[in-house]
Amino acid sequence: MKITVLSLFPDYFAPLLQTSIIKRAKEKDLFSFECIDFRSFTQEKHGHVDDTPYGGGAGMVLMCQPILDALKSVRTPDSKVILLSPQGQTFHQQMAMDLSKEKHLIFLCGHYEGFDERIRDYVDMQISLGDFVLTGGEPACVVICDAILRMIPGVIKSDSAQDDSFSDGLLEYPQYTRPEIYDGKRVPDVLLSGHHARIHTWRKAMALRNTALHRPDLLKNRPLSREEEDLLAKALENPNEVC
Repeated sequence: MKITVLSLFPDYFAPLLQTSIIKRAKEKDLFSFECIDFRSFTQEKHGHVDDTPYGGGAGMVLMCQPILDALKSVRTPDSKVILLSPQGQTFHQQMAMDLSKEKHLIFLCGHYEGFDERIRDYVDMQISLGDFVLTGGEPACVVICDAILRMIPGVIKSDSAQDDSFSDGLLEYPQYTRPEIYDGKRVPDVLLSGHHARIHTWRKAMALRNTALHRPDLLKNRPLSREEEDLLAKALENPNEVC
């Protein structure tokens, strides 16, 4: 996969590529990444990429010419162009999985008051992180790229991705590590049993319980099987006696 970001602040993305799992994946050439400052494409004498909005109003609006010329320089038939915008679809795990299968993603990061509306005619989709406002598209783009890149084969272990929250429409089950007892709190006995079938059942029950307690909205879009309904009922009644 190749990711191209069009931004006024290319340095914003350096930490993403120089840290932890994403850094190791980049060193293994599991993906390529470039960040292009679209200011270098402006035809304005003083390097401007924005102007006052027609009709008046506060703030400055990014112009078509520098952004669309920058886009034209990198776009190919394999490219999927994404605009970071409050008008976009709210980002979610399935979207990350789907986008990780693309050959080339191009992200347009805005700043100032917004984009010239005509720029939207040149993108394939718009994405939002949620109902809040950021200083620009860069913070959202970093989060989205991180979520996408970890889905590329080889970046993380496949079984780790399968157990992620939201991977099957549920939150993740609780995790524990040493010591067995800390401050009087014990690791659930089933996790010490070595009985893999019971552990699997317990984890599924706890994932259902966590989702029902903390994100019940997720269950509205995920029909439960009869077995899952029974597990959830038991987990809510007494989580220590699921298995």
